[in-house]
Parts: sequence; C-alpha cells; structure tokens
Amino acid sequence: MNKSIFIVFSFLLSGLCAQSSKVPQNWYQLDHYNDGFNGVSSIKALDLLKDKKSKSVIVAVLDSGVDGDHEDLAKNMWTNPNEIPNNNLDDDGNGYIDDIHGWNFIGGKMGNIASDNLEVTRLYAQLKYKYESANPSKLTKSQKKEYETFLNCKQQVESKREEAKANLDAIKFSEKFVKDGIEMLATKLGNKELTLENIDTIDEGDSKSLSAGINIAKNILSSKPDVQNYEELKKIVYNEFEEAKKQFSNDLNYGYNPELDERAQIVGDDKNNVLQKNYGNNDTKGPDATHGTHVAGLIAAVRNNGLGNDGIANNVKIMSVRCVPDGDERDKDVANAIRYAVDNGASIINMSFGKGYSPDKKIVDDAIKYAASKDVLLVHAAGNSGVDNDVSGNFPNKYYATKKLFSKNKATNWIEVGASTPFESPNVIAGFSNYGKKNVDFFAPGVQIYSTTPNNNYEYLQGTSFSSPITTGVAAILRSYFPTLTAKQIREVLMKSTSRETEKVNVPNVEGQLKLTEISVTGGFLNASSAVTLAAKTKGKKKVKNWSSEYGEDLQKQILPKT
Repeated sequence: MNKSIFIVFSFLLSGLCAQSSKVPQNWYQLDHYNDGFNGVSSIKALDLLKDKKSKSVIVAVLDSGVDGDHEDLAKNMWTNPNEIPNNNLDDDGNGYIDDIHGWNFIGGKMGNIASDNLEVTRLYAQLKYKYESANPSKLTKSQKKEYETFLNCKQQVESKREEAKANLDAIKFSEKFVKDGIEMLATKLGNKELTLENIDTIDEGDSKSLSAGINIAKNILSSKPDVQNYEELKKIVYNEFEEAKKQFSNDLNYGYNPELDERAQIVGDDKNNVLQKNYGNNDTKGPDATHGTHVAGLIAAVRNNGLGNDGIANNVKIMSVRCVPDGDERDKDVANAIRYAVDNGASIINMSFGKGYSPDKKIVDDAIKYAASKDVLLVHAAGNSGVDNDVSGNFPNKYYATKKLFSKNKATNWIEVGASTPFESPNVIAGFSNYGKKNVDFFAPGVQIYSTTPNNNYEYLQGTSFSSPITTGVAAILRSYFPTLTAKQIREVLMKSTSRETEKVNVPNVEGQLKLTEISVTGGFLNASSAVTLAAKTKGKKKVKNWSSEYGEDLQKQILPKT
C-alpha cells in the first residue's frame, strides 16, 4: 500500500522542506478563480446542482478498513439490505456471512492480517528455493528469464532491508537530538504564540539541535495549518518518531521479510488458489483503519453538520471492502474485492493502493472487465514514489496483461490520478507523486488533506491515496445527478473538463521542468464545476428506473449558463 509521507523524516532523512504557506482546511474543495486555491471546485459544483434531484450512489472503498462508527461517517455507511446482523447466517446467499457494511478479505476466524510482506519479497521467497544455488550456465532460456527475476527481487529485498536498518539507526541517533531542539524552541518562544513569524525571530546561535527543531517546526506548521500551540507540535514530533520506528521495523519484520507466512493461519484460505472466493470475515474496520477512514471521509463525510470536514459528494453510501494490509495487497484479494463491490451494488470503486509487481494480474484484469460489464467506474491512485509510471509498472492499472508492459487493450472504466498541491506553478505537482503521459490521466489535490480518522478524529495526511478519493467524490456527484451517464461517459467528462495548465512545472526526480501534457494524459487538474457543466451537455446512454424525465433536459437547462 502506498504510504503518506512523514513530515519530520522527510526533513531528517532527505533534507526536503515543505513550501511555507498557510492554506484553508478545505482548500482541496475550493475554486482556483473564485477562491485563489487550486482545489477541485466541488463546492461550486454542488452549488450549481442546488435543489436538484439526485440518486444515492454506493461507493466501495477497497482499503485497510473504515471506521464506520465515526461521527462523520456513520450516517453514510452502506448497509446490506438483505442481511440480518449478527445471526451468523448468509441471509442473502452471496457467500459471505453477516456482511453488513462490506467484507474483509484479509481476515478469518483467527483474526486479521495487519501487516504483510511486499510482492517483491513474496517473489523472492518463491524463487529462492529454485535459484539460490543455481548455475546460470546450465539454465534453459525460460529458466534464465525467471533467474533474472529472482536476482532482481533479491537485490531489491536485501537493499531495502539494509535501508530500513540504516533508517532505524538514524532515528535512534536523531531522536534525542530533535526532541532537545523542540524543547529549546519552546524555551526560546516563552509566552509567544507558536507562529512562523515568531519562530523567525529566534536566534539559533551555534546550536544544531535548536536549528533542527526550528526547521522541523516550520515544516509542520506549513503542512498542518491547524497546529496552534507547542503541546500540539510536540505531540506530532513524538508521534512521528514512534510511527517512523514502527514503519521501518515493519519493513524488516514484514515488508521485506521473506520468511513471513502468517496468511494460512490467520485467513485460512489457500493462498495458491487464486480463484478461491468465499473466505475472510465481516470485520470491515480491521486493526488499523486510519488510511481507509481518511479516504472514506473525503468522499462521504456528512456535509454541513459542523464536524470535521465535509465529504466531496452529498448523496453517497460507503461500502468498506478490506483487502489492503500494511504491505502489498494480494492480487487474489483485490480481484475478489472488486467482484464483491460490483455484485453488491457499488457504482464506483476507489482503490488507493498499488505495488510494483502483479504475478496474478490476469485475475485482477478479469475483475476489472467484470466491473466494466456492470457499468462500474474504477478510480486508482498513481503512487507516491515520484517516478514515471510509463516506465515503472504500478499495479493494478488499466492495461490488460500481455507480454508487453503496456498493451493497446485497456479498460475504459479506469481513472488514474496523480497528486497536486495548493501552490502555484512551478510547484503545483506534489514532490512524491508518480506521473506518466500514458498512465496518469490528471492530477487532483494530495497535499495537506484534512479528513476523518478512527475514533472520531481528524488529521492532515498526504499522498496520491487521497487524490484518488477526491476524484471518486467528484465522480459520485456526476453519477448521482446524471445517472443516465455510463461509467465510460463519466470518465470522458472528467477527462475533458480538466483545468489545463500551460506553464512548465517541477516534476519529481526530473531535472528542469516539463509541461503537464508531458506527464499526464490530459495535461490538467480535476475540476468538478466544469465537469458538471459538461455532464449537463452530455446525453446519457443508459436507462435508469424511476428516474423522472423532468430531471433530464430541464436539469441541463437549469445548469447550463444562458447564452
């Protein structure tokens, strides 16, 4: 699963500092021309549709789990109408017992998978017994190709394990140093408020610890505008040390551990049977639902209730399908999750995850085709590695499996989204976002994104993981108010209505600057109000039961500007 970026350690380990700027909590919903921030103009879009009729839309969130009891989500959770809660029976006969709010494909009678290894590690472990002591000169042509894969995986796993060890050592070395700097910052500030302006008045002197504390504080205040006092700042710094230690420890113990094999004991399925379907449990929250809850809140947090954040869409039910651990999701689980979502009424599926290898890609492709046959739109995050997806594989993707990495045969119900920032060009593309002229359709906000987290909390997170649900939310608006538009038409509307950027921009890990048309299909940013206007001009291709004709052409006339 693609991770969001640690603020403290992006500074400590790579020396990167966030651009200093205060932005509104809901900047990602604002309009560039009216509000001055490069959001998706979703507030304006809903204003265009004010008092218009809409249909409820089911959106499946394929993720780590969703806290469906959250104060800002509970009212908008999907409930299976044909299942009786907690009677330990499969009332609707779909093969899943007590699937009230969705299903969990990485759990079983023995609990839940929290962390798993990465696909590259699984491939390494799978091939190790065959090629660890192999003589390359005696291998057949097909074996040599597999042997090259083994060597590549081995190199990646071993180097990543060394990197994780080095990062843990760096944290142990720097933790007291940084914490001392934060304490010194508090002493220097005294009774002054914690603001960038007041921090700039501090004389650092020769203290490297104080200098580090000041720079990290600036970084945090720039990325988390809601931080108002020293105690909140201290909590963030201390928590990030714990989270970073946990992440790098997980890299060693789970992600890049070829000896790990908890699946059979916990889930109880046959992991080698990729066609197996009826396994898992009904715990759709799981042990850590931070990522999935944040995603769900961006799509469907209850609007205008005075709590936390407002979801992008206003008539949505969230179905939680848990298939993504801390580590790489398995193709089998993703394929089953897509099919479960489709079969239970989802019209949009959000997928904020990705990986570099897909050994069973065909079964995922078949699930994508199944979704297309049922008119379901799939929205996927481009990834956070700062690389060109046209060169590096990021799975799943819209291209169906062939001998080539990217074939001409591709899904027409698929949207791939990169991350943008609230800042102007040339810094409008997030420094971590993947991109690709063929593989990334457009960009949507993915930096300083405020949304729901478990136990009635709210946080700022960042990553293409959140650009995807923002796009899903806009797609849900269109599916809700223009239900005669097919998934393919929704995709076309979103693509054609993007806001185009003509200036060159900074691109992750690229020297110089490029045009957006060189790093994405459309060369633009998601724009909900423009999408609504274009949708109103588009004749739908499907019939919808119980949808009054008065909300067809008349609705379009009301939305379109008078000429």
